[in-house]
Amino acid sequence: MTMHTAATMNDGPAIPEFSMFGGPLQRLGRRLGLVRDTNSFRLGLALGVLAWVVLALLMLLMGVGRRLFALDTIGVHVRFLVAVPLFFLCETWVAPRMAEFVNDIVRSGVVPASEYPALARVIRRVDRLKDPWLAEVCFLLAVVSFVFVEPFASLPGRTGNWDLLLTQSGGRLGPILRWYLWFCLPLFRFLMLRWLWHLGLWCYFLWRVQRLELHLVPTHPDHAAGLGYLEIVQEHFAVLATAISAVLAASFAEGIAAGDMAFEALYGLVPLVLLLTALLFGGPLLIFCHRLWACRVTGWSEYMGMASRYVQAFDRKWIRGDNPCGEMILGTPDMQSLADLTNSVNVVREMQWLPGSRRLVLGLAASAVLPMLPLAFLKYPVGDLAARLFSTLMGL
Repeated sequence: MTMHTAATMNDGPAIPEFSMFGGPLQRLGRRLGLVRDTNSFRLGLALGVLAWVVLALLMLLMGVGRRLFALDTIGVHVRFLVAVPLFFLCETWVAPRMAEFVNDIVRSGVVPASEYPALARVIRRVDRLKDPWLAEVCFLLAVVSFVFVEPFASLPGRTGNWDLLLTQSGGRLGPILRWYLWFCLPLFRFLMLRWLWHLGLWCYFLWRVQRLELHLVPTHPDHAAGLGYLEIVQEHFAVLATAISAVLAASFAEGIAAGDMAFEALYGLVPLVLLLTALLFGGPLLIFCHRLWACRVTGWSEYMGMASRYVQAFDRKWIRGDNPCGEMILGTPDMQSLADLTNSVNVVREMQWLPGSRRLVLGLAASAVLPMLPLAFLKYPVGDLAARLFSTLMGL
């Protein structure tokens, strides 16, 4: 583990640099020159392209190349040419933001100096959990065992369903199916489990942080008592949300194209995709909601008490005439202080109990919905849509 200081303070021990990504796969990528610092995108691109190119070559050599471009196999392209690279692009983008979040809560004093040792222990604990080879071995064993567990072997979409693929091949495992079923699909599922592990570690880290004696300030201008940077971290998960949604959209497209699923089923499935996105990437923010709620309630009581004392003194001095010094109201700092106090009380009133805003909600929702939009072409061909749009514009 790199033991750089996450934030330099005059007192307290050094805080280890926070890093949540590691493991044998990343170390292999570093040896191959595909991972540099936190940039692992080239590793994801190499894995996705390798799986897809070998599969495409096998299909061309076996004389079934036309099947590669059929709509009911679009899931293959999306998984390995879109989703797998996006998995690693998200890792590349979100890792520095996570480290900066830790730096921010230390620099800003949200984590007081007395809690530095506890924070350092949490970071070291996460570092040990992120890197063990045993975890990735368990993931490999899990994806292999999925073959023999019916709910996992029969995932949505034709290209994710082992039973269907074997039935279509007459139970024979040729070179194409061997490569796809024993390398491509396990690789994709392995990477999905790896990401779920990282999301679990991130939630664990946030849960441990919220248990510290944090110094939360209700008048902080981020309206989240000093935890506002956490929203920036969660925004960078939009790439992963897009990848997951794209895979699900491709699976839906396969089912609709093959006649296994009605287009109208999307009316219930798309909201479920939105709910899944909210739980995965908005759910971690709920960890701090009770701390922020308590901070707002306490701050409201304290600042309203101070405001009451101040406005009563202001009223006596400037309204009731209790001004023994004869001070002129024009240019008095009392007016500016009253305005500043009003602004502070308004900040406390508007403080959020969740360290996230509408921007985060809309961003994650867009990431989940955009990959679903092309499915509309399965119901309404491009020509029909263009004709309807033209008719609407021209008032026909």
